[in-house]
Amino acid sequence: MATNAVDETEATEATTDEKAVDTTKSDEVTRTEVPADAAETKEEGATGVGQGAAAVVSAALGVVSLTGSWIGTVAAARQNLVGQLETAQNAGVAKQIQAVYGDAWQTTALWGGLFAVTALIAGVFVLARPAFGTPGRIQAPWIKSVAWAGVALGVIGLFLAVLKYTGILLGLPSAG
Repeated sequence: MATNAVDETEATEATTDEKAVDTTKSDEVTRTEVPADAAETKEEGATGVGQGAAAVVSAALGVVSLTGSWIGTVAAARQNLVGQLETAQNAGVAKQIQAVYGDAWQTTALWGGLFAVTALIAGVFVLARPAFGTPGRIQAPWIKSVAWAGVALGVIGLFLAVLKYTGILLGLPSAG
């Protein structure tokens, strides 16, 4: 019986040793493959992050071009004050309206147009970037979608800014 117990123990140890060897061999193969894949993933991730950020910035600038910005509001208020200071009391009503309100409205339109053009440039850059990058690298679909949204919002914002600046959209009331 004692020899039976020893034989069973030796058989168990031999089986365990064989499993350990097999596991080690498969780990070595996996370890060799992982760094190469990880390096490619890091490169793709870094490129995708930059393009994704630029696409989101493009869309955000497009929204700002439509809704207005703090700097546009401050510039319009400044232009309003300049118009009040430079307009003489005896100036005609039409001239006072243009100096106080019209110039401020055009300043707001200019800032909206500036944000719209910036959104367009950023969006087009993101969409054109894969053409100048590594061949075979595919841009994530969400990046394209957000960049197209930025371009569309930029076009709409630029169109509205031109309409505001020219007075076609919400022009000044007539003085007469």
